Amino acid sequence: MTGRHADDRGGRRRAGTDALLVLMVLIWGVNYSVIKRAFDEIPPQPFNAVRMIIATAVFLLAMRLAASAARRGAKVSRIFHTATRPTAGDWRRLAGLGFIGHFCYQICFISGVAGTSVSNSALIIGATPVVIALASAALGHERIGRLHWLGAAISAVGIYLVVGHGAEFGGAHLHGDLLVLASVACWATYSLGAASLIKRHSPLFVTGMTFAIGCVPYVLFALPQMIEVRWLHLPAYVYVSTVMSALLALCVAYLIWYTGIQAIGVARTSLYSNLVPIVAMTVATLWLGEPLTLVKVAGASAVLTGLFLTRLGGRTPPVPMEE
Repeated sequence: MTGRHADDRGGRRRAGTDALLVLMVLIWGVNYSVIKRAFDEIPPQPFNAVRMIIATAVFLLAMRLAASAARRGAKVSRIFHTATRPTAGDWRRLAGLGFIGHFCYQICFISGVAGTSVSNSALIIGATPVVIALASAALGHERIGRLHWLGAAISAVGIYLVVGHGAEFGGAHLHGDLLVLASVACWATYSLGAASLIKRHSPLFVTGMTFAIGCVPYVLFALPQMIEVRWLHLPAYVYVSTVMSALLALCVAYLIWYTGIQAIGVARTSLYSNLVPIVAMTVATLWLGEPLTLVKVAGASAVLTGLFLTRLGGRTPPVPMEE
């Protein structure tokens, strides 16, 4: 009976994690169309810098509120607070992850997308789960089963069907392609590196501190362009999209990402990013009136099938949190 109850609790926990990760996918998928319109009014780097400033402020405030509640004796979820003090080694890892995962990643991604086609960038980013799974298996962090690899391969084919047609690598797009590829490497490094930190610290702490560390050099990098923006003359939509994108796409979605890593492992969590282009395609069809072809429908079905197979391919046990 006890074992059955434990299995039921584990099943509910996994279902809750899946639901959160689907919410993350929806946020990131919709966010693509939202910020695309904003870029018509403001350069990408200043827009991104303001988003990061807002997100950092929210993260630091949430960390302080969680710590204050814990000191008063309130029960605070381990997603938001743990009592473990960071060691000197932890701070070094946080600094490195903040620089790679928020400064380098954002610059490479934004500059890369600007220098290549949407098809190229989406196809390259679609390889992220495979890169993370390979690195995770090579480092011995997770055991990757056959169904996981089969699911990853089917999802990769689905991504190609959705966005791969028309992708032409090299030539004038070579520089942008390489930058987007570098952003994939940064994101994989960031996710794998943080997996060890959330064994001892909350996802909120790891996300918030890396954001704060990466935000400083990023704002300094974008400052010349930020000064040139005529902020008082921007449409109201830009301000709304900036704030909402910061709160949802950065704060909420990033926190869910690390909660997923904590619960089901980095390799399986990363596979949910395959769904982002599908959501973005659907939103563009409904909102922007872009055509929805049978090939794209087939690609979306392949991505969903691949994700389902990886979830059948064994469960990665939750990362234990130390007291």
